[in-house]
Amino acid sequence: MKLKTIMMIMLIIMGCSDHKVPDTTHQKADTSFDTILATIDDHEISGNQFQAYLTLKRLSTTDEARRLKIFERYVERAALADAIEKENYLDHHLMAEELNEFRKEMLISRYFEKFLSETVTDQAVQNYYHTHISAYEIQKAHAAHILIRTRQAMSDPERQVKRTIAQEAYAKIRSGENFATIARNYSQDNISAKKGGDLGWIKKGSIHPLFSQTLFDLKPGDVSLPVETPFGFHIIQMIEAPKTIRRPLDAVAAEIRYQLRNEAKQAESDRLKKNVRILMNNERGNK
Repeated sequence: MKLKTIMMIMLIIMGCSDHKVPDTTHQKADTSFDTILATIDDHEISGNQFQAYLTLKRLSTTDEARRLKIFERYVERAALADAIEKENYLDHHLMAEELNEFRKEMLISRYFEKFLSETVTDQAVQNYYHTHISAYEIQKAHAAHILIRTRQAMSDPERQVKRTIAQEAYAKIRSGENFATIARNYSQDNISAKKGGDLGWIKKGSIHPLFSQTLFDLKPGDVSLPVETPFGFHIIQMIEAPKTIRRPLDAVAAEIRYQLRNEAKQAESDRLKKNVRILMNNERGNK
């Protein structure tokens, strides 16, 4: 019997059957759909298969005529694919491996898409934020400095001259001269010098460790001895006391979610792989 005739018979049976294809809004096919709707040689097409196709393509089946046309195209494509497979015209080993790769990719991506959406919820993100709140707090201090620049290739005598200049500036501040005035006259940081050495609010740890440590050890109004960093000699002033600023949940939720998803995915991957026994050929030969 020709395929077209078979299809027409099956379509008539479908139209008369009490088992009609439900709307694709249902997530799972009804078990009553296990009815065989068509046969192509020895390849059977069940109602469950067709329903899964409709769900995958998000096709509405409320219209009977449209449902039958969709089914007809579905069977025609299945028949054409079967016929091509019999031709041995294509590299079946290559195609099988392509399908295998697609299968692995689909299984892995679909699994973790569902797993992570159920595991890393908004509540999980909030819980992590509140239990690691200190990680989202930063300290800032209002600072100023006077910089006497040095260079890496500078000789020891040249470096000593720079140190002497920094000590001279520090001595003038200690004798009562205004820090901002000394900064304008001595500092070689041209940008901050114009503002009396003012650097604005500096986040703890965002600058050279020695500069940061020295700054946050000061009290408001205190001035440090000259300290050396790769940039040169600094005389540091704490203008205003440090204050703690907390980043709000909205600002860090995305990075927390990203971190939690990576951690959850790695942990779940490790768990799943423990359930599978892998034996390489070289290991097999050593047994």
